[in-house]
Amino acid sequence: MDKRVYFLMIVSFIVGMVELIIGGILDLVAADLHVTIGVAGFLITIFSLVFAIAGPMLLVLTANIERKKLTLISLFIFLVGNIVTVLSTTYQAVFIGRVISALSGALLIILCLVMAPTLVSPKYRGRAIGLVSMGVSGSLVLGVPLGLVLGNSFGWRAPFILISFLTILSIIGVFFFMDRVEPKPSIPLKAQLATLKGRKITFAHFTTFLFLAGHTTLYAYLTPFLKSVMGVSGTWVSTIYLIFGIAAVSGGGIGGTLADIFGHKRTIISVIITFICALFIIPYITFSLSLFLFVMVIWGVMSWAISPAMQSYLIEASPETSDIQQSLSNSSLHFGIAFGSFIGGLVVEKVSVVHNATVGGILVALSLVTAVISIYDNLFSKDKHKLNRA
Repeated sequence: MDKRVYFLMIVSFIVGMVELIIGGILDLVAADLHVTIGVAGFLITIFSLVFAIAGPMLLVLTANIERKKLTLISLFIFLVGNIVTVLSTTYQAVFIGRVISALSGALLIILCLVMAPTLVSPKYRGRAIGLVSMGVSGSLVLGVPLGLVLGNSFGWRAPFILISFLTILSIIGVFFFMDRVEPKPSIPLKAQLATLKGRKITFAHFTTFLFLAGHTTLYAYLTPFLKSVMGVSGTWVSTIYLIFGIAAVSGGGIGGTLADIFGHKRTIISVIITFICALFIIPYITFSLSLFLFVMVIWGVMSWAISPAMQSYLIEASPETSDIQQSLSNSSLHFGIAFGSFIGGLVVEKVSVVHNATVGGILVALSLVTAVISIYDNLFSKDKHKLNRA
């Protein structure tokens, strides 16, 4: 494996951390900027929303720019966005910093995913893409506990100072160690969206969207949930996030193993059902920390166990557009995070954070419906083809 792929994985990890890192320190951000928890949570929503929309569009608009040069420009803009966030004293300024970071970060992640397979021989392309994806997923689950520890120790701006420093190192690394990568013709956005005409593909992406929305409805507000409902604080909150992060990262490997043993379709359905049960159970076990931790580990593992199976399913469902589906799946994931954090914020503001798990469970239950429609539509098409041949 080309060592540059591991470097791209590190870049994707650094960029990915910015999205949810604020989730663990929402109370600190809200208090300092004089806004409510729900309004502070919208900083996650806007980042994910911009991220989901901007990625495919910017890739098309920058199609003719040499990739190393484009990566350096994007990293510099990403650095500016984080510096704006660090220096901000008002909510509006932080909002602007988040938008700048999201625009540049979206393009950086797509660039890493596109460049990684071009740096290795054909037999390692899948693994190269997997490493970059692992950097993204790892950042989404480990960024929060890291931000929580730094935020509680040195203030909520500390995580963004660290990310700014790591971004500077990334700029230096790309400049000195990455070779030029000539651009390849990009697929027009219209052509990408045209692949959604098939029902099985469309509902597969809806499954990812609803699954991550249900997850984020609670996860984005886990800190206020732990403090107000569970009655834990300080070191315990950091410990719980760390446990969740380890469980979530391991979920990718567990999901891949399950997909190999039982098939990706059965894995998708099984993971979603288990996830639904975990979310619906959570409000009823808050009296016991040990019981909550047990169910939370299941929730953490399931939250990312679906990813390998869903990727395999999309490749099987549309092998000729597998690259496009990867891009659209990434957008569906971030749309889900945006929607989930928005809905979670409304629940916190209008009702109570104690209900976030139940609302999240309902969204994941809807993802089970879309998964069944997608999978059984695929099976029906095969049976219909057999009947026509007969």
